[in-house]
Amino acid sequence: MLTAAGLSISKRQVVRLLTAKLDLFRAEEEAVFAAGLRASGFVSVDDTGARHAGKACYTTQFGSDRFTAFRTGPSKSRLAFLRNLLGGTARYAINAAAEAYMRAANLAHGVIDALRSADVLEFGSEAEWMAHLAALGLTGLRVTPDPVRVASEGALWGAIIAEDRLANSVILSDDAGQFHVGDHALCWVHAERLVYKLVPANDRQRNAVDVTRLMIWWFYRQLKAFKLAPNPERAAELRARFDRIFLRRTGYATLDRLLKRLHANKDELLRGLERPEIPLNTNASENDIRVVVTKRKVSGGTVSENGRAARDVMLGLAKTCAKLKISFLHYLGARLGIAGPKIPPLPSLITPAPS
Repeated sequence: MLTAAGLSISKRQVVRLLTAKLDLFRAEEEAVFAAGLRASGFVSVDDTGARHAGKACYTTQFGSDRFTAFRTGPSKSRLAFLRNLLGGTARYAINAAAEAYMRAANLAHGVIDALRSADVLEFGSEAEWMAHLAALGLTGLRVTPDPVRVASEGALWGAIIAEDRLANSVILSDDAGQFHVGDHALCWVHAERLVYKLVPANDRQRNAVDVTRLMIWWFYRQLKAFKLAPNPERAAELRARFDRIFLRRTGYATLDRLLKRLHANKDELLRGLERPEIPLNTNASENDIRVVVTKRKVSGGTVSENGRAARDVMLGLAKTCAKLKISFLHYLGARLGIAGPKIPPLPSLITPAPS
């Protein structure tokens, strides 16, 4: 980009400039992430493989129509996802939200009661939290579900709610298990893809698949029309129509089982009837994360922690600037003290103005 602008500069010098000011960029990117989670109404998420320090890692994308953020780590588990939502820190809180999470995950009532009745209900680090679980005798238990994992997830979720990190935002995903937290919506494109991937054995089964896909895309167009003019009566009609499509029996057993599975996700697939501002697919996330895939193919992975942070931070800021209609070149110039237009703090552009 700099070479195209007529500047003679080496890649190594660009790296030195960015890492020298990395703390400045990192602080603004963290503020962008926090503001985006609260202000957007929805957060679309996705992940992909990444290389760091010679090991296989994962990059998770968070985004909306106002911001994009990337976080790379060794795991893409639910615990890692919740820590990322908390801003990369480990804070734990036992409250009503944490208790509801643990009950939904079928954690034993005795364990929940022990956590709830403890003298300390908030913890500022993972070491404090794990010491607390050990004192309660949970770390030695070998049962299903794992009490340490479920309790940790619940306490992280409790901290997210206590800090209002998500506000009223819905999490939109492709149905990957780690993303199923809070108010959750599913991508229709990924749902239909399950039908598309079926391998019918005869003409009757092929016809059943073709008819089902036609009905799903027809219903999808109805949902798009609803988003433009939502009303309660139309929402009730669409819910009934959803049942007729996904409760029908085609005679193709594999397809019927899949339709039953999709019908079980009715609330998440129809979340847009309650919140019309939510997209019906995660196409924007896939578009955002493509830059990470391209960089992985071209440059391989990162080696140092500064390199990993710089990759996540700068890619996220570049995507956010594009969504805010700001030149990334001008943004870099403003933050590095080079002559050019002044760019206000990006979080102030993401947060909606008070009405």
